[in-house]
Amino acid sequence: MTEFATREEVGGYFDDIKALFRETDRQFKETDRQFKETDRQFKETDLKFKETDRKFKETDRKISSLGDRLGDFAQEMVRPAVVRLFQERGYDVHVVSPRVSIQRDGEAMEIDLLVTNDNVALAVECKSRLGVEDVREHLMRLEKIKRLMPRLQDSRIMGAVAGIVVLDEAARYAYRQGLFVLAQSGDAVIIRNDDQFQPREW
Repeated sequence: MTEFATREEVGGYFDDIKALFRETDRQFKETDRQFKETDRQFKETDLKFKETDRKFKETDRKISSLGDRLGDFAQEMVRPAVVRLFQERGYDVHVVSPRVSIQRDGEAMEIDLLVTNDNVALAVECKSRLGVEDVREHLMRLEKIKRLMPRLQDSRIMGAVAGIVVLDEAARYAYRQGLFVLAQSGDAVIIRNDDQFQPREW
């Protein structure tokens, strides 16, 4: 014998289903609200990251600019002294050429200070803070100087490095590689190499 649900029971089932739908709809709306809130937070975080990135780039630009100005200061600190210093070491140099830029056969090079006379040329690299890598780069520069500047073919080429701050390891490395080391001492610039130093020629 088949039993049929009463009208009251059917009505109860529908009420339960409607309540279930209402709850499901509420949960969907709550989930959608949470997704929107998460999306808002992601966008806000993305904006913060972009602003932080912008500030880092701005700081990097300012540091780079400061580094350039310090490098210029180092060069201006050394320039007035180099002729006197090298003359005291027995090199009869007379001319100081700042920021010598050379481009030839697809190669380029810049020398901070080129100190010359008729048969001697001293290429000086100036840094605010002189490290070993700066010395290595200058040595590579010296290797190609005659190729890029044919007018110096018959000159004795020597190298020097200078800095407001000269790291000890950089000074030792430069000395061993045959480079003059110029550094600030009080208000003056001095050559740190001792009297036994023998400069390398290129």
